[in-house]
Amino acid sequence: MKRPTLLFALAAAAALVFSSPAALAHKAWLLPSQTVIAGEKPWITVDAAVSNDLFYFNHVPLRLDNLVITAPDGSQLQPQNAATGKYRSVFDVELAQPGTYRLAVVNAGLNASWKEDGKPKRWRGNEASFATEVPKKAQDLQVSQSIGRVETFVTSGSPNQTALKPSGQGLELVPVTHPNDLFAGEPAQFKLQIDGKPAAGLEVEIVRGGTRYRNAQEEIKVTTDAQGAFSVTWPEAGMYWLEVTSEDKKTSIKQAKQRRLSYVATLEVLPQ
Repeated sequence: MKRPTLLFALAAAAALVFSSPAALAHKAWLLPSQTVIAGEKPWITVDAAVSNDLFYFNHVPLRLDNLVITAPDGSQLQPQNAATGKYRSVFDVELAQPGTYRLAVVNAGLNASWKEDGKPKRWRGNEASFATEVPKKAQDLQVSQSIGRVETFVTSGSPNQTALKPSGQGLELVPVTHPNDLFAGEPAQFKLQIDGKPAAGLEVEIVRGGTRYRNAQEEIKVTTDAQGAFSVTWPEAGMYWLEVTSEDKKTSIKQAKQRRLSYVATLEVLPQ
């Protein structure tokens, strides 16, 4: 095989420079070893990372401090063998109950910036620490609130719906088609909610994994309707990454003027 010419290499570099911001953005994700499993009390292992390519470990690990594992009966489980390395976190889950599990990293907090003695200061934390760690009369104080959810779904045996119930806080996916019943060439329906209410007019970006081995993201973009609903027909089998973001002014503290919401899911699409 011939090596690329200098001209080709320069063209490729230029294409990278002028790629869309979305194509170059870091992507957070949870990647289970399996999403549909049979057997008595099986186990799964899950990788958690923030990466440039789907689903490869080449940036930073996704922290597991706010990991929530919801069992098929609605109870909360603890991860097993959790560890965080240079590029990824990893944990195991024993699927002792039959049914559907929701695995989610849920982050909520505040970001603040201000000037102190002419120098910029930045802070990040929660509402409890905000009152004591951020000066009440700080110069040029800017505060924003954020709620983000990164999740995936796994089913052992027959699926059920209990773990899929939304919390009513922030931006959430409400499956109409079960998230572990997705097949290539078939449409799937979902709804998005913000604080338990339909999220209309939001753009949903969906990208199939393996972006490292193709020249284009090949993203699918759809928009939610008035009821927050959207549909996607999967072009082929594989692991897919879904992301939605939104902003509003519905903050829980008066100092925060803006709220940023994000939602990410990893979904497995099976061959027919």
